[in-house]
Amino acid sequence: MESSPTVIQLDIAVIGGGIAGLWLLNRLQREGYNCALFESGALGRDQSVASQGMIHGGIKYTLSGALTGASEAIADMPDHWKRCLKGEGDVDLSGAEVLSDHFYMWSSASVTSRLTTFFASKATRGRVDKVTAGERPAIFQNSQFSGKLYRLVDMVLDVPSVVRALADNIPGRTYLLPVEDQSWSTDAEGNCVLRFARDGRDYEIRASRFIFTAGKGNGVILGALGAEQPQMQIRPLQQVMVKHDQPFAFYGHCLGADKTPRLTISSHRASDGQWVWYLGGSLAEKGADQTAAEVIAAAKQEMNKLIPWLDLSKAQWAALPVDRAEPRQKNLVRPDKAYVGAVGGCHNALVAWPTKLTLAPNLASETVEMLQRDGVSRSGTSALELPLPQAGVAQTPWDAAFASGEK
Repeated sequence: MESSPTVIQLDIAVIGGGIAGLWLLNRLQREGYNCALFESGALGRDQSVASQGMIHGGIKYTLSGALTGASEAIADMPDHWKRCLKGEGDVDLSGAEVLSDHFYMWSSASVTSRLTTFFASKATRGRVDKVTAGERPAIFQNSQFSGKLYRLVDMVLDVPSVVRALADNIPGRTYLLPVEDQSWSTDAEGNCVLRFARDGRDYEIRASRFIFTAGKGNGVILGALGAEQPQMQIRPLQQVMVKHDQPFAFYGHCLGADKTPRLTISSHRASDGQWVWYLGGSLAEKGADQTAAEVIAAAKQEMNKLIPWLDLSKAQWAALPVDRAEPRQKNLVRPDKAYVGAVGGCHNALVAWPTKLTLAPNLASETVEMLQRDGVSRSGTSALELPLPQAGVAQTPWDAAFASGEK
């Protein structure tokens, strides 16, 4: 006769250890829930560490010359993050590193007067400032630059340090449980159950609520549960990384003809101390359908057009495919807001996508409010002793790429 599994009872089980899941667990612990997080690999892997770390107020979504739903949904987010970075917000991020307290937006001489007028309007006051020639960063102190330059209130964070800070706030609650060891089902009452085995023993995790914050992995879990709603969409990118010997740390968007920036540059230190420029924007969106060689060639061409005075002849180049997971939208458009909703067919499961790094705090707040409205009980934050190791923090994609010798 088989023995019954050991039951681990929680108020909340969070599945997925990116910034969204970690931020949420911080909030849940603070609210007094008996909670734990289960990650199938390393904390922050995939979407989180592949992020450029921008905490922006939405101006990058106004390139049509008007405020949009996306721009207004996140207008207050930089201030929220700043309070947390000071240790004064709903989550303590005082251990995280700020790479830059601003972002630039630059244009060629051909930028439309309509957009220039919009940036000078009351609608963007306090969010965009024009930069005079004498105030330009070193990278644009060159006679070949003839465009316009703006300074945005957006800031840039070192994402691995954010992941570490969030994890350090919740010691003993971030468990490693590989996806191949997870077994998902629903019981006779329609409640979600997670099972796993360790050292010849079977375990069963039960929770008042399971909350899926696993990004693309949400689709795998929903499929295992046979849940048809909500549906997920994937919007792929292919970013480019440039490891170089230039002395510039730069953070900026280049304006183009599209509604998204033509090129976005963020700067990150590799483990050997050298700068790596991480390239996104339209380059990365168009690169989703290209080979690594093709998107790298396109990146070299763009850099030569937009910043021709820089010598990148000795730089190393690598490409990084990234899948952005989001709630499904009509025509697969980009969602404006964070999403959390019930899983069809599971009485005790929610699925969540922040849709943007900036909106992780908003997602956590909406989820906590939903739990409180549903009357989910809080049994306190006593120490947990589960037969699983703690998950570590993921390696950055640039260290992974350049350590392997890609060029």
